[in-house]
Amino acid sequence: MALTHPQSALFAGEKPFPIIPACEHFAGSEKLITKALELQNKLGGLFDITMDCEDGAQTGKEKEHAEMIVRIQNSELNKHKMSGVRIHDYTNEHWRGDVDILVPGAGNVLAYITIPKPTKASQVKEQITYIQDACKKAGIKREIPIHVLIETHGALNDVFEIAALPWLQVLDFGLMDFISGHHGAIPASCMKSPGQFDHELLRRGKANLVAAALMNGVIPAHNVTLDLKNIYQTYADAKRAHDEFGFLRMWSIYPAQIQSILDAMAPNFAETQTASDILIKAQDADWGPIQHDGDLHDRATYRYFWELVQRAKLTGQKLPDEVEKRFFS
Repeated sequence: MALTHPQSALFAGEKPFPIIPACEHFAGSEKLITKALELQNKLGGLFDITMDCEDGAQTGKEKEHAEMIVRIQNSELNKHKMSGVRIHDYTNEHWRGDVDILVPGAGNVLAYITIPKPTKASQVKEQITYIQDACKKAGIKREIPIHVLIETHGALNDVFEIAALPWLQVLDFGLMDFISGHHGAIPASCMKSPGQFDHELLRRGKANLVAAALMNGVIPAHNVTLDLKNIYQTYADAKRAHDEFGFLRMWSIYPAQIQSILDAMAPNFAETQTASDILIKAQDADWGPIQHDGDLHDRATYRYFWELVQRAKLTGQKLPDEVEKRFFS
């Protein structure tokens, strides 16, 4: 009898939760984008790259910048097709121009489109509709995943509505703009740890974003660590974001931060081994209930362990050969 793959057995008839890399690295200039892609290829596609039109483009050269991104997206350097793009925000006159260049030019390879700085759900809805219409005009059949930056009072107020919009894959927390929007009520020290995790307004904002994301089958992504070269601080921030708040992804703005984020967001190695053993037994039992180390397991726990094993693989953990053979070959 042929063994049934967990993706077919456990998620029949419903949309599975997104399993995407735990690290998203931002790069703005052509030089930094090229270096990021070279590192992504060297590591075997363990992190996503966001090519930035918002902060990356020089004033007056927005069109040329978007065209440069299209060229690189379609180049051989973009081997893993794990690169998205951040467009300009809703109040900026160039966001439609970004979409008009990026979607027809690279819509079949873009990993995602990130929408920054909305102040209400209706703005995000309008931008997604514009992207969808651009896809239709360009004859692009796929859904391009949408990421939304929650970094204003209005966006946080509408976060549950935003999370339920179509094509949504990720909600990002934007710390610096969010703090600036509080007009001094949150001190600048909270742009770093421990304040970013301890201040009540920031705790509330992060917790609400994560709750909205997970309720709607969307990945919650944490803001950057400003201390660029302190590898341990990046690890500690990513670990706390994951363990205390439930974030499943984090931004990087410096290459040295990438591995720290992957290490912190990776599942516990012992739990990965247990998950692997359970999934192998479950597949042998055609996904019926089993016992493992005296505990009962069924499809509910199989889903948890299958997602865990996929996340482990995406952080670079070594999986048992039998798991690689059965589920990933």
